[in-house]
Amino acid sequence: MRKEKLKVLLVEDDRIEVLKLQRSIAKDLDNYELTLATNGKEAFERIEEDMPNLILLDLNMPDTNGIEFMQIMKGRDELLHIPVIILTTSNNERDIHECYKLGIAGYVIKPLKYEDYEAKIKAIFRYWSLNEFLNY
Repeated sequence: MRKEKLKVLLVEDDRIEVLKLQRSIAKDLDNYELTLATNGKEAFERIEEDMPNLILLDLNMPDTNGIEFMQIMKGRDELLHIPVIILTTSNNERDIHECYKLGIAGYVIKPLKYEDYEAKIKAIFRYWSLNEFLNY
């Protein structure tokens, strides 16, 4: 069992998507610490302030998109251990292939129906809360 809260960095520029995720985990906030960034540059600033256990990353963002963010991140040895889950509306096969090539831990397409979205988010958070790798 985890001793500390799961520290999650959400990199998302759409305020509605941020609110949806916050609502999805609201009942379990005792187990999670959520940090927000609206673009890649801000995400790297947040990572330097407090290293997350997990990054949830949107692909379509201003400044630095998700793939560019991953390319930069995977070039930094001190960040290679952080699992990244792509959380996006894109089901483009090229995006999916490129993200896995860059070493993501998962690719989740945001469903339109809120109940389906909430179920996916809770599953992600539950899984990574139980993952022993994050305890080290």
